[in-house]
Amino acid sequence: MQHLRKTLRSQLRAARRQLSASQQKQAAEGVSFQLSRYFSNDSHLKMGTYLANDGEVDLSLFVGSTQQIFSFSLPVLHPVCKGHLLFLEYASHTPLIQNKYGILEPELACQHIMPTHELDVILMPLVGFDNDGNRLGMGGGYYDRTLAYTRHAVKKPLLIGVAHDLQLVECLPYASWDIPLNAIVTPTRLHHFSV
Repeated sequence: MQHLRKTLRSQLRAARRQLSASQQKQAAEGVSFQLSRYFSNDSHLKMGTYLANDGEVDLSLFVGSTQQIFSFSLPVLHPVCKGHLLFLEYASHTPLIQNKYGILEPELACQHIMPTHELDVILMPLVGFDNDGNRLGMGGGYYDRTLAYTRHAVKKPLLIGVAHDLQLVECLPYASWDIPLNAIVTPTRLHHFSV
């Protein structure tokens, strides 16, 4: 199973990196439209989001067009709990630094930490997904470890994966530690799952 996941991860990452700037822009616009429509009746939601890297769908259009309505937080590598994430409040003026993977994240400041269980929604990147809502991540397990508590929590965020349409695969090998998603949004549709 691990070999298959590694092979899929490599193929899908290469495919999304090969998308042209125009295709990436169209994907960002499509996802922004899908999310804006999905949350059109909501306001004051606290959302975890991410900054695009390695060919991921860019959410800056959605964030920029809704920052008057929603508040946003970004994941930061946890400085103490190895392999976990913290979420820090994020706005357009938030200073950013590169983490050890070269991904931009807010500089750690305790007063800006947003506890994960207080988020209403987490928009997370993925490498691949299937029609059953299984998510293939980058392989570090950061989201799965951070969100493991949601298996037994009463109050938990809505978990939405964000992907290009080409990241859909017929069937993903599922691991026991994988955290199921409530939905996956692509530029053309929103896939809902019962979890």
